[in-house]
Amino acid sequence: MNATDMTKGKPMKLLFLFSLPLMFGNVFQQLYTVVDTMIVGQTLGVSALAALGAAESLGWMSLGSIQGLTQGFSIRMAQQFGAKDEDGLHQAVGHSIVLSALLAVLLTIVFQAAVRPVLAILQTPEDIKPDTILYLRILFSGIPIVVAYNLLASMLRAIGDSKTPLIATAIAAASNIVLDLLFVCVFGWGIAGAAEATLIAQFISVVYCFFTIRKLTLLHPRRKDLRLEVELSGQLMLLGLPMAFQNFIIAIGSMIVQRLINSFGVIFIAGFTATNKLYGVLEIAATSYGFAMVTYTGQNLGANQPKRIREGLKAGVIIALITSTVLGAILILLGKPLLSLFISGTEEEISQTLAIAYHYLSIMSVCLPILYVLYVFRSTLQGLGDTVSPMLSGVAEFAMRTGCVLLLPLWLGAEGIFYAEVLAWTGADLVLIPSCIWALKKDQ
Repeated sequence: MNATDMTKGKPMKLLFLFSLPLMFGNVFQQLYTVVDTMIVGQTLGVSALAALGAAESLGWMSLGSIQGLTQGFSIRMAQQFGAKDEDGLHQAVGHSIVLSALLAVLLTIVFQAAVRPVLAILQTPEDIKPDTILYLRILFSGIPIVVAYNLLASMLRAIGDSKTPLIATAIAAASNIVLDLLFVCVFGWGIAGAAEATLIAQFISVVYCFFTIRKLTLLHPRRKDLRLEVELSGQLMLLGLPMAFQNFIIAIGSMIVQRLINSFGVIFIAGFTATNKLYGVLEIAATSYGFAMVTYTGQNLGANQPKRIREGLKAGVIIALITSTVLGAILILLGKPLLSLFISGTEEEISQTLAIAYHYLSIMSVCLPILYVLYVFRSTLQGLGDTVSPMLSGVAEFAMRTGCVLLLPLWLGAEGIFYAEVLAWTGADLVLIPSCIWALKKDQ
């Protein structure tokens, strides 16, 4: 059993060791999109790469909603595990499974229905729209698979197991690479093949996590735990819905950005898309520290150890600042060769696309500490059971992103779009940092 009790031991060591497998897991998970993008960009050209980019915001909206819900459910599990309340943990697991199954059906219907209207609102160029629609249709047919993986992974992380999700994503990533090459390059299925490869790979990760959990009786719901009770269901939804809404509204802001980007033409879309695929690399350690902080804070809250939570927050901020500075420097140095992996076409197309992509990447790399601090404070609040303040930070992020993307291009042209993301992170920090400090002082 890989469960970790985070109510004992040095916070910095616990957080770092818990985060390491998650980082490696995130590296492999990024291969899903990175390999798709590389193969599509190199094999099918700039237009196909732009089609993937046009699908990005709506695809992220579905994933963000799912991750928000399942991570919200896991907060309750981490708190019950920290309190050594096995009966409460079984109940939380059972209710989360039933609620997730119902939500998977609902989200599949909603996002399938949203594809054409949303792409029309985003003014997706007509020459790439058919490929974008096809990619999203296939992707959204696999929403139940995505829900299953995120729920199982969040259950494991709640009890301190960060190794199983790592192994699952490593196996899935390897499968994804093989299937991408087979479906796109050998079978010639184009952008549809890339989407199908991703779903099959995700299903493999679900199977691995499922068989691991079968060995952990701690996470086995009893029959009675699968019968929904209004009070516990309401508590879980109050944790999950604000986190889902937070990601949802952030995605709305990204769609507004995407709509404006679409007006600058295929070359600009392709350059922006290439950088956004490396955006996942920028976030790898940040999301890992975020998951670690949620589990650490939730377990210590359940164990009634507020002092350890404050110590963990300080340790998390230090780790985040060091990591983001080093990672930002590496990406500035290696950005151009990495971005070149995604781009093909004529010499002029490659040159123009690369210039756009690297400029955007450089700005985000320099400002990376702002993003990493955001994850640490937001995840600490979530572990405390406060999902409303992070939701409000999502609103602030939305306001800053959309305001900047609508106003800055009036003075700076396309250059203004590049600063919208960084200013959105800043807006979220302005909400999260005071909220977290106040919440921890209140518990002293």
